[in-house]
Amino acid sequence: MIIVHSNSNKGLEAGLMTKKRVLVCGASGFIGRNIFERLSERKDIELIGTYHNNRFSSDPRLVKVDLTDKHEVNELLKGVDILIQAAAVTSGSKQIKERPFIHITDNGIMNLLMYQASFDQRIGMVIFFSCSVMYPGGDKPAKESDLNLNDGMHPTYFGAGWTKIYLEKMCDFYSRLGRTKFLVIRHSNIYGPYDKYDLEKSHMFGANVTKVMTAKDGDEITVWGTGQEKRDLVYVSDLVDFVELAMAKQDRDSFDLVNVGCGEALSVNDIISKIITASGKNLSLAHNVTGPTIPVSITLDATRAKDIYGWQPKVSLDTGIARTIDWYRKNIL
Repeated sequence: MIIVHSNSNKGLEAGLMTKKRVLVCGASGFIGRNIFERLSERKDIELIGTYHNNRFSSDPRLVKVDLTDKHEVNELLKGVDILIQAAAVTSGSKQIKERPFIHITDNGIMNLLMYQASFDQRIGMVIFFSCSVMYPGGDKPAKESDLNLNDGMHPTYFGAGWTKIYLEKMCDFYSRLGRTKFLVIRHSNIYGPYDKYDLEKSHMFGANVTKVMTAKDGDEITVWGTGQEKRDLVYVSDLVDFVELAMAKQDRDSFDLVNVGCGEALSVNDIISKIITASGKNLSLAHNVTGPTIPVSITLDATRAKDIYGWQPKVSLDTGIARTIDWYRKNIL
């Protein structure tokens, strides 16, 4: 790992002196790459991104780092002003059911090392991506304050969900020590460019885009489960919008936890039907009720995101699906 740290040489222009150094961990992943590409367009920050195996670009701002190595993490975070922690071991319902342990150890280690290093090096702000699986589900959109840990979560989410809750609490813990602001984002189902579209590893949306886009006219699309469970979908550019708004509000409380979701949910059947419509194909649905699925519906109330950060989703589901299909055709087919 080779990292060039910024300095304050007198020869630098005055404008460079005020740039914030922003680190995006997991810049080769779905959410991280979308954030990295957006921030790459900004001239007011000094950007770094990490990758593990997939160096998707020759951009010199990308560095290969083992985020489970304490020494590498400590070196990486030197001189950083804002850490956007988007690195994670993730998967879809198939692997969550068959290999639930894959989300635990590495995710725990990498985050704890980064929190400690952020505190030690007095980093100004850490943004951590949690999830929404800790909510019990139901028809009513869940507020942040609605979480009751005594209610439990869906059994399939037990390992990953409690890991996220623990990491949220560690963000709160380090924020109370007074050196670094921590922002936890509990987001709903994110979709769009650079998502996983591998049927073995992808989430519901990515898996069904692949099924539809690889099918021929007249084919049947197999839906795992009944398809009646609902998903609250947010297009990835809307999530990136929230990150940028949050970066501009470092004067907020030392710890904050915010839902980011659209507040409405559609059934998986309806979502797949919209994907089929956007593809322009003539396809029908069949259901494999023994297939890997998680029959819980979680919708998020994002009122605090709007009231405090001025955020609300801009991209409608139909528009987001159309954009995703267009991206898929250009980049995967």
